Amino acid sequence: MTALRIDGPWFKDERGRTLMLRGVNLGGSSKVPFSPDGATHNGDRFFNHRDVSFVGRPFPLEEADEHFTRLRAWGFNFLRLLVTWEAIEHAGPGMYDEAYLEYIRAIVEKAAEHGITLFIDPHQDVWSRFSGGDGAPGWTFEVVGFDITKFKETGAAIVHQTHGDPFPRMIWPTNSGKLAAATMFSLFFGGNDFAPETKVEGVPVQDYLQHHYIEAMVQVAKKLSGLTNVIGYDTMNEPLPGYIGIEDLNAPGGIVKLGSSPSPFQSMLLGSGIAQNVGTWKLGITGERKVDTQLVNSSGVNAWLPDRECVWRCNGVWDLDANGQPTILRPHHFTKVRGRRIDFSDDYYRPFANRYAKAIRSVSPDAIIFIENEPRHVSMKWGAQDAPNIVFAPHWYDGFVLFMKSFRSTLAVDFRTGKVIFGSKRIRRSFADQVASFKQTSKESFGGVPTLIGEFGIPFDLKGRRAYRTGDYRDQIRAMDRSMRAIEDNLLSYTLWNYTADNTNARGDQWNDEDLSIFSRDQQTDPTDIHSGGRALAAVVRPYPRAVAGEPLRMAFDIKKKTFFFEFHHDPAIEAPTEIFVPNYQYPEGYTVEVSDGSYETDLVTQTFM
Repeated sequence: MTALRIDGPWFKDERGRTLMLRGVNLGGSSKVPFSPDGATHNGDRFFNHRDVSFVGRPFPLEEADEHFTRLRAWGFNFLRLLVTWEAIEHAGPGMYDEAYLEYIRAIVEKAAEHGITLFIDPHQDVWSRFSGGDGAPGWTFEVVGFDITKFKETGAAIVHQTHGDPFPRMIWPTNSGKLAAATMFSLFFGGNDFAPETKVEGVPVQDYLQHHYIEAMVQVAKKLSGLTNVIGYDTMNEPLPGYIGIEDLNAPGGIVKLGSSPSPFQSMLLGSGIAQNVGTWKLGITGERKVDTQLVNSSGVNAWLPDRECVWRCNGVWDLDANGQPTILRPHHFTKVRGRRIDFSDDYYRPFANRYAKAIRSVSPDAIIFIENEPRHVSMKWGAQDAPNIVFAPHWYDGFVLFMKSFRSTLAVDFRTGKVIFGSKRIRRSFADQVASFKQTSKESFGGVPTLIGEFGIPFDLKGRRAYRTGDYRDQIRAMDRSMRAIEDNLLSYTLWNYTADNTNARGDQWNDEDLSIFSRDQQTDPTDIHSGGRALAAVVRPYPRAVAGEPLRMAFDIKKKTFFFEFHHDPAIEAPTEIFVPNYQYPEGYTVEVSDGSYETDLVTQTFM
């Protein structure tokens, strides 16, 4: 790919052409250590968090040519390359894994050899592996007083390694509202306001955590300095507010209520060894519903280290009354600061993103910064005083398919409202409208910068992994196509979630039983066939305009008829040709072309029409 720059809502190359970026997230297993095997179903040496290595993620260097060749054959010349804070700084504060940094540079150099451009994604989900996700090192809990070995008994997190199998389907997002993750995000983004009494080595906890996170990513930027195929850096994958903004400390919170779902106040008490009757929730087509109540932490286990106590008790949120009963002292602690109502996006995420951008650009001045914000509330007031040269990179999923692991052609959910959508035509319109709303957010909140869908995709283990037994991937193909069309309808660039080199049928992407990889070794029946191992390629591998000598107006691909339509407004000032990727996978016997004007030529080797 040629040099890339931002021009209004579009990406442009140095010849003035509009670029449509087609990429993948690389890769799903980069969330966990390579050595020892950090797959979440494997609990061995889990708590030995300082002695790990991510060298080998996203794949061993000797496999790089194979995987990059496959991605290029499928039309992908762009990556969202996952790294984690833990991978860089797992050994302790300020102790960087130089071997890993060198390895990431080698991977990026390999990508460049294959003509692949990328941006770096500092990935996290619900803070850390030790709170049921990935991202932050284990020591971040310890410096604020947590005992990570006690999260299971206290309900502070539900973690695959300590829960064991079977692990409840899509339960991991519930950690967003549980004590461990919610506390860490609150301290990271808003510790100065919400936990002023909490300091680490004499430094306010917010400043301490942000400093180490940002400096870890600066190490990556330094190591990749001079590599021209690195165009920028994401700020943080799916940042969460923790408790910030919560109105009612007695109501269950988090992204989703599923399984045991304590309220913030209950979580604080559970972490302090005070047993609670906690509601159990189920998730269905019509939404969340409470189905039971269970006693949690009847043994009085404490989630805090022996010489520490709950940071929220220390900061005056709650205490025991004269009768020894827990009571909330500051019910609006997380909604108002000095009498003013706060907003997570504008008051906490935005200052962090600016601080991060400044630090990255001290090393890489031209780096594009990718902004995504809290998944449920993506808008914010980004103005002239904020960092320039940014891209809005929200995530969007077919929520019904993702959470239920089932596809129905006539049923879906609108992520904006949570309402069920019936009928395939209504779903088509709704999905296009949902994605279009991101473009509108870019216009209203960010001044009309480019919108890139940083994540979307489908689980392949639908209906209990039926396709792996039958070879029938029709549901997966239809589900993927439905999402692809919504993005194409809006002429947006994307990085698909995901490509995992070590995906297996049994364990998916090696993390929390997720299985969204478009490649699996277990489906690779012929190693000499570059397409072997691919999943739902009929929908994944699609024609698209790589570089347009003008402004794109409309595009559509019909996977049944295999017809591709593209309309654009030609700019006569641009001398370079329009280039369209036409995959041999879709047209093994060749294809015919109709153009409204001009001449064209085809190159079957590069799979290019221009």
